[in-house]
Amino acid sequence: MEQDVLGVKARADVKRTLAERIADVMTAAFGSMPFLIVNGVWFLVWIVINLGLIPGIEPFDPFPFGLLTMIVSLEAIMLAIVVLISQNRAAKIADLREEVDLQVDVITERELTKLLELLVTLMRRQGIDLSHDAELRAMLQPTDEKAIEAALEEQVVKET
Repeated sequence: MEQDVLGVKARADVKRTLAERIADVMTAAFGSMPFLIVNGVWFLVWIVINLGLIPGIEPFDPFPFGLLTMIVSLEAIMLAIVVLISQNRAAKIADLREEVDLQVDVITERELTKLLELLVTLMRRQGIDLSHDAELRAMLQPTDEKAIEAALEEQVVKET
């Protein structure tokens, strides 16, 4: 498959670093029911063993399970970092898609305005009076992209 036909995400996936690929695989694995079940069973077995409920097995981390608490905390830290790595990459892809979409919208707006101008020219040559159509006059005005950008930036500043 040629790179030209690949979507934004597919092109970004191709460019992933080794760390990003590992983070994506880990995020997919850790965000699954099997991982949840394995963790639940692991904790249950740990607690049962360390409460001394299994004869012949000596507890190695008695209540309040300090070692288990430390392991769970470290696991949570690692999982959070891995998920954040994947989310940051996904956010970059979303930002890129948004920028591409905006650029296409701007080009489309210009093309539609030009088509309207051509249509109005043809209609006038046919003797059709369009002078009373205020909506058409407004549509023929070029979109002020800078004003829209400024309004959006102002709105973002207000929200933060």
